[in-house]
Amino acid sequence: MNKNLLIYSSIFIIVIPIFGLNFLLHLIGNILLLIFLVPLLILLITLISFNTLKSKVNICNQCGNITLGEGKTCLSCGADLNVVSSNNFENSKNPGETTIEVKAEEVK
Repeated sequence: MNKNLLIYSSIFIIVIPIFGLNFLLHLIGNILLLIFLVPLLILLITLISFNTLKSKVNICNQCGNITLGEGKTCLSCGADLNVVSSNNFENSKNPGETTIEVKAEEVK
């Protein structure tokens, strides 16, 4: 009887802490993964939604009004948003080469 008690108690003392330590290490590892991966996932979702929103933005070539959605005309001036004027397109291609004319007036 004493021998069986010694065997069972040694198994209990050796095996249980190993499984308990293994469980504790996995629990800590999973918590650390959540701490690092959840903000990364939120950042990824934010970037995807920003790019989706950015693709739906239309800028009027005549008045510069910004509209969202699939509208074909500007809400402010009524211009067609699908037509890209060549003057504005050329200016947006090379903004460093664009000349801006400024007229000065004397204030009395």
